[in-house]
Amino acid sequence: MMSNTNTFMLVARRVLTNIQSRTLRCPCFCSQSSSSSPSALNNKLFVAGLSWSMDERSLKDAFSSFGEVTEVRIVYDKDSGRSRGFGFVNFTNEDDAQCAKDAMDGKALLGRPLRISFALDKVRGGPVVVPRLSNVGNVVGQKS
Repeated sequence: MMSNTNTFMLVARRVLTNIQSRTLRCPCFCSQSSSSSPSALNNKLFVAGLSWSMDERSLKDAFSSFGEVTEVRIVYDKDSGRSRGFGFVNFTNEDDAQCAKDAMDGKALLGRPLRISFALDKVRGGPVVVPRLSNVGNVVGQKS
């Protein structure tokens, strides 16, 4: 008779195998660009951990030292009008965006540490599934 741990590991392996096979066959929306087409370029950063007192001008000033910033948008709560604590910064160049991400991720701005990643394109009509396949071996284990 199998123990609960062994049963769980068997089910987890089957689920992860199904996820891997589906994501390899189907197109997915992920933050890394894989081709050289203009739509695949990712110049937009998602910036989380913003102070409520942060405004768009201050955010642009903080990121403009890494390259030309084309647009900055902070998301505000529609009821209170207060910042929701995150926003987006667009660069003209993908390399500038990567440099800004590497330099500013984890750094404090107005007393709060920023969490920065590349923004995903908004997809209407369905959920966006971003598979995290880099740690599959670590989660499941290497035994069969």
